[in-house]
Amino acid sequence: MPRNCNHSLPSTGPDVARRWFLQQCGVGLGAAALGHLLAPSGAAAAENPLAAKKPHFAPKAKNVIYLFMAGAPSQFELLDYKPELVKFDGTLPPAELLKNYRAAFINPNSRLLGPRFQFKQYGQAGAWVSELMPHFQTIVDDVTIVKSMSTDAFNHAPAQLLMNTGSQQFGRPSMGAWASYGLGSENQNLPAFIVFSSGSKGPSGGSGNWGSGFLPTVHEGVLFRTSGDPVLYLSNPPGVDDQAQRDTLDTLNELNGRRLDIMGDPDIATRINSYELAFRMQKSAPELMDVRNEPQHILDMYGAEAGKPSFANNCILARRMVERGVRFVQLFHEAWDQHGDLRNGLKKNCHDTDQACAALVKDLKARGLLEDTIVLWGGEFGRTPMVQGDGDDGRDHHPNAFTMWMAGGGFKPGAVYGESDGLGFNVGSDKVHVHDLHATILNQLGFDHERFTHRFQGLDARLTGVEPARVVRDILV
Repeated sequence: MPRNCNHSLPSTGPDVARRWFLQQCGVGLGAAALGHLLAPSGAAAAENPLAAKKPHFAPKAKNVIYLFMAGAPSQFELLDYKPELVKFDGTLPPAELLKNYRAAFINPNSRLLGPRFQFKQYGQAGAWVSELMPHFQTIVDDVTIVKSMSTDAFNHAPAQLLMNTGSQQFGRPSMGAWASYGLGSENQNLPAFIVFSSGSKGPSGGSGNWGSGFLPTVHEGVLFRTSGDPVLYLSNPPGVDDQAQRDTLDTLNELNGRRLDIMGDPDIATRINSYELAFRMQKSAPELMDVRNEPQHILDMYGAEAGKPSFANNCILARRMVERGVRFVQLFHEAWDQHGDLRNGLKKNCHDTDQACAALVKDLKARGLLEDTIVLWGGEFGRTPMVQGDGDDGRDHHPNAFTMWMAGGGFKPGAVYGESDGLGFNVGSDKVHVHDLHATILNQLGFDHERFTHRFQGLDARLTGVEPARVVRDILV
């Protein structure tokens, strides 16, 4: 028995015994409260639900790092140069362009706003890149830039949920959860899906962006902190050593095992697996999170400072995680909602992220990891070609056309795909809807998005939903 348990087990049956144990014992991972890791898990397999699995066909990628620029970066100041906007800066947009147009906040008759920063062409494809992104300029031959993205939502929370879960409604599984569900994990000492958050605030869609929805909760993203314990209460409390934890866990597993034998409930099996994972994390997570053992030139390349939480530090941690077999790592940086103070806001955002994003691609490539790791960058929608407010320093939400980029994992390097129209208002050619992006990511992970489903409420639910979606093969090697 665990040393902190001072009472004998009651003999009234395993269910009562289990409740007594959790109430009376002061040690154990039940008291550790490792968030959703210890939550009931839905219909998980009786065996290890995170065991590595094979997809439908041979994958091009086995890991994903999603750099989510929450708040929606302005494509017009970063990657979608529009000479027509320069030419017509300060004039009213054509009336026919705005027919039936809905904006989040501004009057649709607001005047056009040209880019606030200079652009030049770089790389083999002659990609236009802003002066705000000097480090990205050095990796344009390693990435695919998609300038014809489109979405259905123009407010942050529903748009973030749509981009991450395929639905504007809460309660749907995220892309990372689907990846964990379909592929399992290559590291049984860490969660398959890990999340970091930086910037001025958390994402508008909250934890719904990395939730498991109707999938077993073991596939939900685990939000790691960047200082102290990566997960609250991961460390042993004072006076409790590893052996006491092990004894407690063994007793808890025995009680849960008895109940499993009686009920056959897969929730219980998954709970046992979650406790065991949390125990193993106590050994693996602290070493993983300590970037002090990174060479100084790596820290300098990312613009990171050991011990100082930052987006740059999170990028290093993302690389360390895919090295250790974590399936899906998502970095949220909520800072891009520039309704006003556009110039200063973008300068700060790019200062905080541009160097680290480029360094991540370079670092993965140098280590031979980029080939089978997808790096995805973008926000939930774009910004309007019209100004918000009376000045010339803000843009509103715009779902019709925006820009994202991706690298590695079988995506075509040095490519620019699609375009917006002359004013950047609508997609001009080669439209890529959010569902198309999801279908393409799943394809690279080895899944046919139409066959990759989970039975829920009588339906075979999938990430790409019920609307038509296509794999964008022109951006793949």
